[in-house]
Amino acid sequence: MNFPEYPSFETERLILRPPKEADAKSYQRIFADYEIIGHLSKLVPWPYPDDGVITFFRDILFPDLGINRWFWVLALKENPTEAIGGIDLWREGKPEHRGFWLGKPYWGRGLMTEALAPVMQFAFGPAGFEKLLFANAVGNQRSRRIKEKHGARLLRVEPGEFVDPKYTEREIWELTKAEWAKLSPAL
Repeated sequence: MNFPEYPSFETERLILRPPKEADAKSYQRIFADYEIIGHLSKLVPWPYPDDGVITFFRDILFPDLGINRWFWVLALKENPTEAIGGIDLWREGKPEHRGFWLGKPYWGRGLMTEALAPVMQFAFGPAGFEKLLFANAVGNQRSRRIKEKHGARLLRVEPGEFVDPKYTEREIWELTKAEWAKLSPAL
């Protein structure tokens, strides 16, 4: 499936590309982990169904890709066919405009910080965003640190529902195009 105005990116260690049905198997294998899904919105089912990724791709993701939503599968350059994470960017925030996940074996290596830089350039460039809102569960320190590294500022804390019931609040962050422009050359 090809999507309009839909770029792929390469970073030092990663390839970011639009998803395809062939990604579902490796995506499912690494994504269906409670330590990943527990941090996500309660809208994500748990236990995660065996056909969860392909259903997500076909029913939710593919119909709007390249129009009001962009999604990149993350893969290491040395293994470009194996999904290790994903970044989602969508026009209509509820309230957030971006989400991401990374497989547990890849945590703590700076890969998500690296992967998000070209996505933010795209969002504030060709996609035409003037500001982006982000959200994370209060207590998800990895997600929080990435937002801080990218210059987002915390706006508020509000009630939130997540797969893991220990999370009951979410942080809402904002990053403007002007704030990103000041920081992006340093990344």
